[in-house]
Amino acid sequence: MTRSVIIAGGGIAGTVAAIALHDGGFAPVVHEAHERGADERGAFVTLAVNGLNALRDLGLDPGVLLAAGFPTPRMVLRGASGQPLAELPLGGPLPDGTTTTTIRRADLYAALRTEAERRGIPVAYGKRLVHAATDGPGVSVRFADSTSAGADLLVGADGLHSRTRRALDPAAPAPRYLGLLNAGGFTAGPVDPALRPALGVMQMAFGRRAFFGWAAAPDGSVWWFANPPRRTPAEPGEFTPDRWRAHLLELLAGEAFPAAALIEASTEVIGPWNTWDVPRLPVWHSDRIVLVGDAAHAVSPSSGQGASMAIEDAVTLGRCLARTTDMPAALAAYEAARRKRVEKVVAYGRRSSSTKTAGPVGARIRDAMMPVVMRMLHRNGDPQAWILEHRVA
Repeated sequence: MTRSVIIAGGGIAGTVAAIALHDGGFAPVVHEAHERGADERGAFVTLAVNGLNALRDLGLDPGVLLAAGFPTPRMVLRGASGQPLAELPLGGPLPDGTTTTTIRRADLYAALRTEAERRGIPVAYGKRLVHAATDGPGVSVRFADSTSAGADLLVGADGLHSRTRRALDPAAPAPRYLGLLNAGGFTAGPVDPALRPALGVMQMAFGRRAFFGWAAAPDGSVWWFANPPRRTPAEPGEFTPDRWRAHLLELLAGEAFPAAALIEASTEVIGPWNTWDVPRLPVWHSDRIVLVGDAAHAVSPSSGQGASMAIEDAVTLGRCLARTTDMPAALAAYEAARRKRVEKVVAYGRRSSSTKTAGPVGARIRDAMMPVVMRMLHRNGDPQAWILEHRVA
């Protein structure tokens, strides 16, 4: 008999998990909290080659799936005066030439869900999970619209503030605020060539009052993000769009890189979001409930690995469940395969975030020492190889 699966969350982790489980002979249904087209959270996301390779393991062609994005195989890191501190590879290319790719988050969600539906996987919208419990040989769930469902397995892919995590372990640690806000945007069209970096290179700069990143899209526009340090999280409704734009322009005025000009050229400035990670969770699964992606191990955006970790989780979960009919054993094998790696990536992301919040003295020391440190770290190869060269077993 085909085993049924409720996927709570239709983002990257949930949709890829549905595809992986479907390939393994399960019958998944994706339940997305937002209505169709109403969940364009975030501006854009970078998928590293380890995540792209995991997609390929599912028979997905990254070149087709991510056609709306563009390659960003290298990064230049700049100091407060605009001087280059380091130029780093971002992994790859894969044997077919695929490299790390940047894509609008909404385009990635749409592409993944289209692929899921093409394979016959139902996607239900407006289904926000509010309760879950093991029910005899299966699991039962209830949604905010008062509907309910039952299945053999519940996969919690419902993100940072996961209700599945809370149902699985009411004592689970809460997300930790990382001292940074997040913003993003896209210029309204092509910009002056003087403001546009070379294609394929993600530029990042430690500004005096905020971290800033930008990359040129093939159409001549520029995609950008900003991370202003802040001791406390932003409250809902605290910033109007106009006030948020003005705040960013004030923070980034007078920098040696074109942050303010790019913000001025953008018709929409998205954010703010608070940046979080999740401390080590003692419980990832029960016999019938399991967590993937941010629900299990939210990682700072500074790691550049949130999306790729979610994809690796999903593919690993599908493989573990396809190998045995013993579901508890399969879920334990999934956790054993993933826990050590993702906790190491979470710690790496937290350290990366801390460099963005250095005070004036710390910033001067960082800018002076980073070129030396980077040369030492790269003397024996890429220090990020353990992240980027990982392949799902």
